Amino acid sequence: MKKINIAYWIFTILLAVLMGAGAIPDVLSTPDAVKIVCDHLHYPAYFLPFIGVAKILGAIAILVPGFPRLKEWAYAGLTFDITGAIYSSIAVGDPPSAWVFTIILGYGLIFGSYIFYHKRRKAIASR
Repeated sequence: MKKINIAYWIFTILLAVLMGAGAIPDVLSTPDAVKIVCDHLHYPAYFLPFIGVAKILGAIAILVPGFPRLKEWAYAGLTFDITGAIYSSIAVGDPPSAWVFTIILGYGLIFGSYIFYHKRRKAIASR
């Protein structure tokens, strides 16, 4: 159980940091975020604060104990966010070097956290 807990918290904290670090510039609509999301990916400016707040709420949901249904939705939302980011990057013609890291890190952290979340719940339930 201890190894499962450690793995769960490592994946989950890294995922929350990744999403939180990406969300702050979006919420604040910083020039760099506007340049990437609006100018490069062609999304409207009002999309930035929306997606930023969604990432923050998702990160909070996976960190707060309890609320299993909310966590499931948060994992789904974070997966949709990463998938949308990768798809958008591919759609505008970015080379694989621009999005392959997102696939590995983004999906790796989401799936790692999700898998260990369920292993952890199963271990707690079987006590």
